[in-house]
Formats: sequence, structure tokens, C-alpha cells
Amino acid sequence: MASFTPYTYIQCPCYDANGNGHTGEDQAENATDGGHIDDDADENTFDPRSPRSGYSLFPLEHLLYCDVCQQIRCPRCVAEELVNIYCPNCLFEVATSSLKTEGNRCTRSCFQCPICIGPLSVQALETAPDPGLLQAENPAAQPTSGPWILTCSYCHWTSTEIGVQFDKPQGISAQLAKLRNGDDVNRQLYGSPVGDMSPLKSDAVPDATKSRFATLKSFYQSQLAESTSGGAVAGLGEYGYSSPAALSRIMNIYSGNLGGLKPKGRAPVMREADTPAEGLRLSDLDETAAQAKLRSGGYDGSVTIEQAKAQVEEGARFADELWPIPYLLRSKRSKRCPVCRHIISKPESKVGNTRWRIRLVANNYIPSISIRPLSPPAPAASLLKPLNPVQFLLTFKNPIFEDVKVTLATPAVTPGRFASRVTILCPQFSLDANTDTDMYLEDVLKDGGSKERQRRQPGEDGMQQAEAGKVWERGRNWVSIVVEVVPASLRNEPPPALLHKDGDPEPDLSPLKENEDILEIPLFVHLEWEGEVSQDQVGTAIGKEKDAKEKKELAYWSVLGLGRIEQA
Repeated sequence: MASFTPYTYIQCPCYDANGNGHTGEDQAENATDGGHIDDDADENTFDPRSPRSGYSLFPLEHLLYCDVCQQIRCPRCVAEELVNIYCPNCLFEVATSSLKTEGNRCTRSCFQCPICIGPLSVQALETAPDPGLLQAENPAAQPTSGPWILTCSYCHWTSTEIGVQFDKPQGISAQLAKLRNGDDVNRQLYGSPVGDMSPLKSDAVPDATKSRFATLKSFYQSQLAESTSGGAVAGLGEYGYSSPAALSRIMNIYSGNLGGLKPKGRAPVMREADTPAEGLRLSDLDETAAQAKLRSGGYDGSVTIEQAKAQVEEGARFADELWPIPYLLRSKRSKRCPVCRHIISKPESKVGNTRWRIRLVANNYIPSISIRPLSPPAPAASLLKPLNPVQFLLTFKNPIFEDVKVTLATPAVTPGRFASRVTILCPQFSLDANTDTDMYLEDVLKDGGSKERQRRQPGEDGMQQAEAGKVWERGRNWVSIVVEVVPASLRNEPPPALLHKDGDPEPDLSPLKENEDILEIPLFVHLEWEGEVSQDQVGTAIGKEKDAKEKKELAYWSVLGLGRIEQA
């Protein structure tokens, strides 16, 4: 079995927005001196195995921090705002208003290969004349003439495989849309005057997807105008269904209160499209040609699922039906706190600049947590043995320039079917400030802490023993404590009849579920420190002096993944 790497996840407080669980103050009051939570609060203890818990646990590197609200913010609870929209290939910024008309694809000569998703370049199909030949007297005066094609430098795919060539190297997107959709879609989407809802002529039969959609839209708009031109709903024709006044008129019609409107006659019934010129397309159920093409081309001539999903329009089944893919536009977004609307993340507005103007990462404001076995096991014995006590080293590292008081609490037994016992030997300690000292000073302090640890009395087996209420090791801005765990037994056996009381729920004797053998410990962390007075967005102190200090605190749940329990 592969080795297990211990992990640490932190819960975002947005989990408690709907009243699921206790707040930080409530859990801090329920925490006892031994690092356990009282039995009265066990029913509200955070359960890492709950189905909803997976949506609220994040690594510390993925979290942001609001210095005004003094709370952790995850990617799910922040409010995002668009800074700009750009093409990742040409880095051309696109206006927001053009997205409605041109879509979310780049309209320049930026395309991806439909086979390997690599960038396509425009090249001439005919090579330039050799300067050494006699007919090339002035090579600079003889520009390369077309036709032009799109080529991929990775898989050597070219647009000639689908029979596509271009007359000029500029405006590839418009030329490709004309070759694929024809002139009918351009006339429907761009050439029709405003307010023209007349359908296509009977001799024009659209074949492309966009042209059929434009034809159906024009047809139903004309039918809607004809049905509202007379009859009982004649008064609604001048308002339109998109008008705010149309809702009240429609409600009056259904309630019988016509407001003085008398029906002039029976309104014409809207009909469906019944000809190809109106947008109707009959399904072709004859697959003889497709089957013959599949036999001749084989697997290499067919399209994979990934290639079919990458296409802009659906329906591609063979390799010669794959068209170049326009680059999907991307965006830069700033993030605000959902409570105080304070900006916690804002990138540079320039497209080519990858820096951040504001970036409040939680890793710079709250201590990082790491856990590892106190005595590393042998590679062959990486699993935790049931009912065999094992000790882990829990390390907190302080990133801020203030001393932090840490209080830890955890349930006496882990939630779930298989309860493991947990004991924190030192639930309260303090972290020194992260001062700007020389990097070699940390090694000196670490050596001093190691010597202090070595002066402890060894146990009967000659190994150093952890003491309750004392830290295991201390550094410049970090502290390590010992956590003792007794893994549960994974034997799914019914409890004895003497221990079963009337009214107790029936025990769950179902087979072991996926990842249910992983030992996860919910750990409640409460932090207290004195920092600068909170400032508003203008930068002035709120009701206090500039150099004043105020007490700050932060409480959150975290989950420690220790390892897998050995199955019997």
C-alpha cells in the first residue's frame, strides 16, 4: 500500500452561516483544561466525515484573510468582481460589451489545434521563391501570396485536412465563420436591420447551427408579433413581453380583470416551424455512410470524447469534422469580503502583469499547522495498529509580528462509527512573535530547545517521554506539542446485549466505506493576540489612537489527517 502523508485542512466560517455548528466563542467556552470539549457540546462538534464538510475544508494556502472582519475567507464565500477580460494567446483585452455580440471566444487569429489543443499559426501553403533563382530579382518586393492555412507545430495538423484554406492571413476568424456557416448566418446575425423580423426566403435553406438558430428565432418573433396583433391580448402588443408592465397585464388577463379591454376576436394560434426555410431540420436516421466511414478510417479516424467536448459546436464524430477551436477568453477578478466589502485580493489591471496589488493570504495572518509521527515508523509498518497508542508531533508556526496565545480543544473520541481516543498533552501555549532576526539565529534557538528536550528524564525503554502541560520543543516563532492517539478497531461487530439500552439507535453494521479507515481528528483552534487597531478602507483608525493596541481573537476548526488504520 502507498505511504500516507499527514495533512491539515482548515474550515471556513461560512460553514456556520446557516447555523450548522457552534461559533468560536461558544466552542472556546466549552473547551476544558485538558483540551477536550464538554459532553454537552459533542453533538455540535464538527464532523469531518459529514458530506457537507468536504465543501468547507481547504488547505491553508487556498484561503484568504479579511483584516477588518478578522475572519478566514474561502474561494466559495468571497464576492468576485471582474477587472478585465482578455485572450490568453494574444493578450488582447476585450470589452465587456462585446461579449454579448461576439461571445466568449477570441475573434482574432487565435486558434487551438483540435487534436492536441496546441496553438495554431498562419502559414502560406505555397513556399516563397528561392532568392537564388533568376525569377526572384527583388524578393522583398514579392510578398508571399496565398492560399493560407492553419498549422500546428506539435502534432503537424493542418487545416487542409478538413479542406479549409484562406485568402489572406488577416481576419482568420471571420473567414473561418464564413467557410463553416456560409453567408446566411452572417446575414441573419449581422446583416439584418434592427427590428427586421422577417423569416428567410423559401429558397434559402440554412444548414449551420447558428443559421438555423437565427432562422428559428426570426420565425418565432414573427409568429409572436402576429398572435399579439389582435384578439384578447391585443393590448399587450404595444408593451412587449419584456416590459415590466406586461406582467401586470398578463395577471389581469388570467384573473379575468381585463381592465376595460374587450376581446375583439379569437387570437390566432402560434404554429410551429414546418419547413427547412423556417428552421426545421429533419433527423437523418440513415447511418450507412457513417458506418462505412468508420470501417475505412478505423479508430484513428474517429473523435475522442475530449476532442468532441472541446469543439465549439457539437456533432463532430470523425477527424475530418474537427474545426480549429477559438481561444476561450479569461478574466482577472478581484475578491471582496462578503460582510464588510473590503478588498482582500486584487490583481494588476494590465493583462501582461501577473503581480497582485492586494493579496491578503491567510498564510501570512494565522499560524500554520503541521503534524508528523513523533517516532517515524518503518516503511513496512506505515499503517496505524488498532488499540495501539501512538504519539504525533503537532507544530504551530507564527507568521505575524505579535505574540499569540493558542488554546486547543478536541473531542475525547473522534466522531463516526469507529471512535478513536485523542489526548492533547499541552492544550495551551504561546507563540513568540516572528521578529526580523538573522536566519542563523533560528538554528541556534533550535539547538538550545533540543538540548532542553534531551535533559528530560528518559523512560523505561530509554526513549524520551512527553510530559503533560509542557511543550515538546520551542523555536523562534514555532512550538511543537505532543498529541496521543489510540486508533479504533475496524471490526464491525455488534455491541454486547448488556450495553444496549432501550431506545438506542441500531448500530451500523454495513461494510467499510471508502476512506473510512483514515484517522481524522477535528481540532478546534482559538487564537488571542494584541495588534494594531482595525482600520477602515480610508486608512484612519476607528475611534482610537493610531498607536493604540486592541485585543484580537480568531477561532476556527481544523482537521488533522494522521494515517490509515490497519484492517483486521
